[in-house]
Amino acid sequence: MADRVASDLQRLVRQPSVSARGEGIEECAELVSEMLSDAGAHSRLVRLKGAAPMVLGRVESKSNPGRTLLLYNHYDVQPPEPLEQWRDPPFSGARRGGRIYGRGASDDKGELVARIEAVRRCLEDGDVPCNVAFAVEGEEEVGSPNVERYLSKYRRELACDGVVWEFGYVDTRRRPVISLGMKGLLFVELRAREAARDAHSGMAVIVRNPAWRLVEALSTLRSPDGRVLIKDWYREVRPLTREQKRAAAREPLDLAAFRKEYGIRQLVGGMGVRRAKEAMVAGATCNIAGVWSGYTGEGAKTVLPAQAAAKLDFRLVPGMTPERQLRRLRSHLRARGFGDIEVVQFHSVAPSRTDPSDPLVGCLARAADRAFGGSTVSLSSTGTGPMESFSRVLGAPCVSFGCTHVFSRIHSPNEFADLDLVRRAASALRMAMGEFARVR
Repeated sequence: MADRVASDLQRLVRQPSVSARGEGIEECAELVSEMLSDAGAHSRLVRLKGAAPMVLGRVESKSNPGRTLLLYNHYDVQPPEPLEQWRDPPFSGARRGGRIYGRGASDDKGELVARIEAVRRCLEDGDVPCNVAFAVEGEEEVGSPNVERYLSKYRRELACDGVVWEFGYVDTRRRPVISLGMKGLLFVELRAREAARDAHSGMAVIVRNPAWRLVEALSTLRSPDGRVLIKDWYREVRPLTREQKRAAAREPLDLAAFRKEYGIRQLVGGMGVRRAKEAMVAGATCNIAGVWSGYTGEGAKTVLPAQAAAKLDFRLVPGMTPERQLRRLRSHLRARGFGDIEVVQFHSVAPSRTDPSDPLVGCLARAADRAFGGSTVSLSSTGTGPMESFSRVLGAPCVSFGCTHVFSRIHSPNEFADLDLVRRAASALRMAMGEFARVR
């Protein structure tokens, strides 16, 4: 059984599935459907025009067909670059010690393997304690642009009483973090252009440089302590209540380990652990994800670039909507004299948060306590996904639970999955399904 988990994960990691460039998407969707069928689920691929296929799976409970738990995952992964920083090829599924290395090993293929294993174990013992449905999409890493279309079209097939989200962190003490929400996201690109073509840098005395123009605009968006300076950006956001602040104080942030892992001396604005925990669950961001202009190769080139661009991602908290924040960003740039800078939206999702008193939260927390020896309930995750769409369209609570170690290097070279955590997550999910089946 232990080797089965490892071999299943290696098989999945070895199939590239980079949604940003459409690499291996069809093949990986077919593989996921095959793995679900092998585990005993009824599985099929469904398609919408212009979208990557979604894999739907279902197992009907013989003993308790009245309740359904939906397991949401994704089979697509981030691009593996920079390739030179990988110890092993990114799609090799290399195994060293108790880890499987490769792009997507944790995000999100390790999580998917844990869930398939949980269902397989139930069926090997005769039955699943409640109906289990799978929805595995192929566009999460590019913003899930079509997931709501899938949810709307297959709403009856995906109807459920609760959703276990596609991932869940495990802290430095190897305890799962049961997360009740996700921050929203607004991803845009700012583009500045000053000339029809690049020029000799000696012309900079009379020709404006779009890189400077862009830098000046960027400097108006955020203060050194991380606060977004756009007018009314936080207008609809409610401060954390006393109870929420107490919950934030219980967040599993090991500041010393965090600094060591990322090689940083201090946090934004010199904040301490208390403020850092509150920021992790309820802090909005304005992040420069990439910026470029002119010549960026080796050596020198005295050039005055014709254009410059920057990619920005804004993490949003409850009360914010991507559409409203985008309007405020554009208004801010116009008001500050940067109306000539083009703002191009790539994708966005709304924030979401589940009520801590929902029965699914308790089922997962108690199962995690038994399988891992402890757990923590968190108000929100630092990640982003279409949780709000699932909650709204399906009318079901969404809770994140899984096996992704907090320092598993997701989205970075040498990403890995910890096999012990994958196996424990499978055991915990199986126990949680049994308890969830008895909720009335």
